[in-house]
Amino acid sequence: MTTTIEAHGLVKRYGAVEALRGLDLEVPEGTVLALLGPNGAGKTTAVRILTTLLRPDEGTATVAGADVLREPEEVRRRIGLSGQSAAVDENLTGAENLEMIGRLYGFRRRRAVDRARELLDGFDLSDAGNRPAKTYSGGMRRRLDLACALVATPRVVVLDEPTTGLDPRSRLQMWDVIAGLVRTGTTVLLTTQYLEEADRLADDIVVIDHGRAIAHGTADALKAQVGGERVELVVADAADREAARAALAAVAGGDEVHDGATERSLSVAVQDGARSLRRVLDRLETDGVRVLDVGLRRPTLDDVFLTLTGRTAEDADASGPPPGGGADEERDLVPARPDAAGEVAR
Repeated sequence: MTTTIEAHGLVKRYGAVEALRGLDLEVPEGTVLALLGPNGAGKTTAVRILTTLLRPDEGTATVAGADVLREPEEVRRRIGLSGQSAAVDENLTGAENLEMIGRLYGFRRRRAVDRARELLDGFDLSDAGNRPAKTYSGGMRRRLDLACALVATPRVVVLDEPTTGLDPRSRLQMWDVIAGLVRTGTTVLLTTQYLEEADRLADDIVVIDHGRAIAHGTADALKAQVGGERVELVVADAADREAARAALAAVAGGDEVHDGATERSLSVAVQDGARSLRRVLDRLETDGVRVLDVGLRRPTLDDVFLTLTGRTAEDADASGPPPGGGADEERDLVPARPDAAGEVAR
């Protein structure tokens, strides 16, 4: 299978700290690679290097067969980029935004108009096509921004946290759109904080923290690193806590039984979820332990990050980006103006 995006040893320094520390990536043609990590992990720095908006201090990268350092203009012709916020002109209509991007690509007016209409239809924006973008909802603006990235039918689409801040319905719509791109053979590089998003869309996942790739594999493989499934329960009486702990330990296969958020809750990682749950319930019934709540839970983003980095994603986001991971890169790079989008990002 042809490798469409390839990077080796990417390093980016901001003063004395490194935002990227030797990052390697490979994305086969027609697949989705998700870069998963907390805010400030280096995901956006990697995206900006691969889309020629930022030069690495060390390392090499090619996108769609073009070298990002020696052939930046060719890279830009072959990619589409949709960032963390919709880079559309809010005073123009949806159709006018798309037509403007087409004209920046050198389309004749008729072709630009036809392509705009085609994309508005494909992104379920036809009814709003003649309205100013400032009247759009957040989800509609994101869809319009992605449509702008696809005006020239690029071989590669780079999506930098495209669903951050969207409501659940809008997020599902965006997922459907992205999945549709891949079905047509488009290669997608996706950055996200959401394991659910990577699980839904990605063929492969690279977990980044402090500028390094700390794990690589499918969503299921990453989840397996934190124990696959967990049995969680809450006993009705705290006096039964030790009896419940013994029931969980019996199915744990040597793994530690963890205390929950309250004095009556416990959990343990298991390898055969449904069977283990049944064994726990049978033993609790035999021992006369009354349970308020019990169930199987698959690992979440926080479980993965707690295992891989020693902290949860929520904690990482709350404490702000690590040195060189987010604040510095944001200060160094101002998002492209809409009238420059065709030259640097689209």
